[in-house]
Amino acid sequence: MGYNFESYERKEKVNKILKEIIIWVLELILVIGAAYFIIHYAVEKTTMVGESMEPILLNEDEIVINKFAYRFTEPERFDIIIFKQSGKEHSFYNIKRIIGLPGEKVFIKDGLVYIDGELLQEKITVDPMTTAGVAEEEILLDENEFFVLGDNRNNSEDSRFASLGNIVKEDIIGKAWIRLKPFNFVNQLTTETRFDDENVQEQE
Repeated sequence: MGYNFESYERKEKVNKILKEIIIWVLELILVIGAAYFIIHYAVEKTTMVGESMEPILLNEDEIVINKFAYRFTEPERFDIIIFKQSGKEHSFYNIKRIIGLPGEKVFIKDGLVYIDGELLQEKITVDPMTTAGVAEEEILLDENEFFVLGDNRNNSEDSRFASLGNIVKEDIIGKAWIRLKPFNFVNQLTTETRFDDENVQEQE
C-alpha cells in the first residue's frame, strides 16, 4: 500500500488553517476582554457640566476618569473625584474636590475651611465662601465619608448642602485624571495653567 503524499499535504494545510483561525479567535477574545476591562474597570470619559469647578475645570471640559485609582490606595485631600450618589434622587456623575477626610472635623468660619481646628492651606486660590451651609457647625466625618467642595466656592452645590452632603467611598467612581482639550493631567492644573491654556487657544 503506497503512501498518499497529496493527502498528507492537504491534511497539513487544513491543520495550519485551523491553527491560524484558533489563534485569531483567541486574539479577538483577548482584545474584547481588554477593551471590556478598560471601559468598565480602568478608565472612562465624562464631561464637566456647569461652573462649579472653575477655574480649574470649565463647563464641557472632557475628563478621563481613572477608575482604578482607589482600588489599592485611599482618596487624598485635594483629589478631584467623580462620584455618583446611589442614595439620591439624581443619577448623574458629579465632580468635586476632596477637602475633608474620614474621621476629621470640618468647620467653615468667615468663608474659610478649618480641619480639626486648623485653618486649611488651600491647594489653589479660591474665593472666601459666602455660605457655610451645614458646615457652619462642626461636622465629624464617619470612617468612610469625605467632605467635598467645588473650586468655584460661591457657585457650587457640594457637601455644605443637605441635597448633596458627605460622599461615601462606595459612591466614588474614580479620580479625575486627564483633561483632554487642551491636554493636561488634572492634578497639574492650577489657576495659572488654565490662564496659560486660554492664551494658547486665543493665539490659535
